[in-house]
Amino acid sequence: MRDLEGKISLVTGASRGIGRATALALAARGARVALGGRDEEALAETAHRIGEAGGEARVVPLDVTSEAAAGRAVKNVLESWGSIDHLVNNAGITRDGLLLRARAEDWQAVIDTNLGGTLRVTRAVLRSMLKARAGRIVNVSSVIGEMGNSGQTVYGASKAGIIGFTKSLAREVASRSITVNCVAPGFVDTEMTQGMPHEARNALLRDIPLGRVGTASEVADGICFLLSDAASYITGAVLRINGGLLM
Repeated sequence: MRDLEGKISLVTGASRGIGRATALALAARGARVALGGRDEEALAETAHRIGEAGGEARVVPLDVTSEAAAGRAVKNVLESWGSIDHLVNNAGITRDGLLLRARAEDWQAVIDTNLGGTLRVTRAVLRSMLKARAGRIVNVSSVIGEMGNSGQTVYGASKAGIIGFTKSLAREVASRSITVNCVAPGFVDTEMTQGMPHEARNALLRDIPLGRVGTASEVADGICFLLSDAASYITGAVLRINGGLLM
């Protein structure tokens, strides 16, 4: 299926996990993909995989904690390809632990990357979308932002903030035919979740009605749907991709 032929997509955190899977899926559907992130070697590997499959991608150095870096990255894409039709705000980190043990620098790093990064890159892209009177933005939240989880207070706050940001921005830009949605993945098999203690992983699995973890590709498919014309009348929505963990 090449339903995104000719579209230009910017994906943050595209070096691994959900970001890489999303970049690969978008390219397979015909989009040209700008790969944003800090790990340029890993981004180059994503670009290589896209190129081997016949797609087109470019590495765009991007530190989402820096407003200047976000501006440079967006300028890079616009000067090279002329427009940005899709933005996927996926870059994120976690610093898990009980709140009483959380350090101020952990709070700052998680909020600044997950929520602040979403704000900075969106703001950098938005002007061109408003001018074009078209665009699709998908932000990656988490089931933890909706249901909470012991030991993930800081991470949960950042992901809940993304949901509020999404709904408010969707109202601001709807008159310009720009949609803003988010996906809320559940327990997905990525490098971030692979670091969980074995006991915590098994306990969480018992609560998933489908009885398994999700894959990054399954989340990427949901993101691609929200970016497609099939979702043109959907905005301000939270697409839950969690195997029934939260219903």
